Amino acid sequence: MPREYKTIEEVAGPLMLVREVSGVTYNELGEIELSNGEKRRCKVLEVDGSNALVQLFDSATGINPATSKVRFSGRVMELGVSADMLSRVFDGLGRPIDNGPEILPEKRMDINGLPMNPAARNYPQEFIQTGVSAIDGLNTLVRGQKLPIFSASGLPHAQLAAQIARQAKVRGTNEQFAVVFAALGITYEEADFFIQSFKETGAIDRTVLFINLANDPAVERIATPRMALTAAEYLAFEQNMHVLVIMTDITNYADALREVSAARKEVPSRRGYPGYMYTDLATLYERAGRQHGKTGSITMIPILTMPEDDKTHPIPDLTGYITEGQIILSRELYRKNIAPPIDVLPSLSRLKDKGIGEGKTRADHADTMNQLFSAYARGKDAKELMVILGEAALTEIDKKYAKFADEFEKEYVSQGYNVNRDIEETLEIGWKLLRILPRSELKRIKDAYLDEYYDE
Repeated sequence: MPREYKTIEEVAGPLMLVREVSGVTYNELGEIELSNGEKRRCKVLEVDGSNALVQLFDSATGINPATSKVRFSGRVMELGVSADMLSRVFDGLGRPIDNGPEILPEKRMDINGLPMNPAARNYPQEFIQTGVSAIDGLNTLVRGQKLPIFSASGLPHAQLAAQIARQAKVRGTNEQFAVVFAALGITYEEADFFIQSFKETGAIDRTVLFINLANDPAVERIATPRMALTAAEYLAFEQNMHVLVIMTDITNYADALREVSAARKEVPSRRGYPGYMYTDLATLYERAGRQHGKTGSITMIPILTMPEDDKTHPIPDLTGYITEGQIILSRELYRKNIAPPIDVLPSLSRLKDKGIGEGKTRADHADTMNQLFSAYARGKDAKELMVILGEAALTEIDKKYAKFADEFEKEYVSQGYNVNRDIEETLEIGWKLLRILPRSELKRIKDAYLDEYYDE
C-alpha cells in the first residue's frame, strides 16, 4: 500500500529530504506530487531513522516543500520484460521512445539482478565471430566473456561498437542470437547514429536498445546498464538466446556515480570517484556468463574512453581487474587512417585459447595468431630503428619485417566499418601476410600447417 507524506524538509539540487517516514527502504521508488497535480519520480538514496534522503529522476524546478507530497511505492526499480522487446528502443528507465506500443510484460524483474553463483557458472569456450579481423584472429571473443574496449576521446569507438553489434554471431548453430545495446550519456547525434545504423542493416530486428542521453539525470544513467542487463538475463536464461551486451560509455556511468556520491557528501577516493566504484562496476560486469543447465549466455563488451588516454585512470584500471582482457584503440593508428584503429599488441583476450582451434575456428589458428603477434612486434621494432638510424642500418630480414608491419596494419587491421570478414577470410589474410617472410622465420607454426598453407 503506497504511503504518502507531506513532510518534505528541503530540496537541494537533485536531492530531497523527507522527515518522519516509517517503513521506507533503501532503493525504494517514490513519486512526488506537486500542488498543480504534476508528478515526478524519485528513488530513496539513504534512510536514517525516520528521515529519508530521496534522489529525483526529473528536475527539481518548481517543487515547493510546503505544498508537495511524496508517495512511496514499496517496490524497488523493476523492468517489465517480454520477448517483444527485440527491435525496440527504450530510454534509460525502460520506457519505449520509438513511438511503438507499450510492452506487455510477461514478468517484472528487479533491475539489480542476482549475482551468478560461481559454482553455477559454465566456462566460456565457444567462439563468437565479430567479423573484425583484429578481434577474431588475434584477441578472440568467447561466449560468456567480458571483453572491454578501451578507447579515448575522439576515437571511433561508436563505429566499432555498431559494427560488432551488427555483425556478431555464434557460428555453426541455429540458436537465436540477440544484442542488447546500452548507450550511456551520449548525444542526440550519437543516439541517432546507432538507431539508423541498426535499422539500415536490419540488425534492429534482433536488438534491444536502451538510450540514455547526456542531458538525462545522473541517477537515470546509473539505472540504464542495469535495465539493459535485466533484459539480457531474461532473453538469455528464460528465452535461451545467446545475448551480446554492448555498453558505451562506461566513463559516463562512472562520472554519474561520482556525481551522486558527491551529492551524498561521501568521502571520495581516487580522482574523486567513490571508494565502492570497484564493487559497483563488478555488480554490472559479473552479470555476464553462462550457467549450468541453461543454453543461453550473456557475453559483454563494455566500452570506455580513458580520460587523458591514461590506462592507469581508475575507470580502465578497475575494469581491467574485473574483466577478461581488453581491446585497446590507438590514437597513433587512427592518425594513420587505420580503421578500426585496434592496437593488437597491448590488447589481450584472456580466454582466446579456449575459443579457437579444431572444431571451433580452424586447427592452424593458434599457431598463426602467435606468429602474427611475434612478426608484428619485431616489425614495429625494426621501424623504430629505421627512424633513428635510417633504412641503410637495417638488415634485409629486418626490412622484410618492417614491410610486414606496414602491410599488417593496412590489410589485416584496417578493414573499415562495413566489412564483415568470416574467420576463414581472416586466417587467409594472415597467411598471405606471413608469406612476406621467409619460411625459415616462421618458427611458431608447425611444419604440417606450413606445408598446407604457406606453400600454396
